[in-house]
Amino acid sequence: MSLFTMILKMSEGLGRTCAIFFLTILFALPLGMVVALLRMSKRKVVSAVTRFIISVLRGTPLMLQLLAVTYGPYYLFGFSVSRNKLVPVIIAFAINYAAYFAEIYRGGIESISKGQYEACEVLGYTKAQTFFKVILPQVVKRIMPSVTNEVVTLVKDTSMAFTVSYQEMFTIGKQIANSQTSFMPFIVAGVFYFVFNAIVDFVMGWFEKKLNYYH
Repeated sequence: MSLFTMILKMSEGLGRTCAIFFLTILFALPLGMVVALLRMSKRKVVSAVTRFIISVLRGTPLMLQLLAVTYGPYYLFGFSVSRNKLVPVIIAFAINYAAYFAEIYRGGIESISKGQYEACEVLGYTKAQTFFKVILPQVVKRIMPSVTNEVVTLVKDTSMAFTVSYQEMFTIGKQIANSQTSFMPFIVAGVFYFVFNAIVDFVMGWFEKKLNYYH
């Protein structure tokens, strides 16, 4: 198999890799905020349960979570999540990354001084106005480096979808490597991931500069 043909075949899986990446970001970022607010709840039961769930998601391998979401419902209840394996893959990725984003959000929110909340209260702001107009913009700016780190990690973690035989780029590359007895597909995959990460890093860096309104 020529190098061009190899790249062409792996490019078919690149679209699926991008789908995992963008859909995970789409669902994990807002879900992470919800989880963070539950984690910070004044109700001890809600906070404790959320903290436990976050600990489980962060303390167990993503590979295990992919297997649990994809095959668990069948073995436990006798039905599958979906015939399209992209659905359980996105569910597993979104839940896993939401747990990490939640802790990043929590750290950002708790870094804001109480004086700002008090000042907003004096000005007559509601809690919602205080959070969305004053607190959240500062939180976003402060957590961008940590979020960027997780997003870069996500690019590489998309390869974990091979665990459930989802035909993304790395899975296709692995199949070609096995059939051709060649290491070249892994090199091609590595270049793909490197370029993808370089683009992501550039875009996130651009957002950081835009948010750097103090300079």
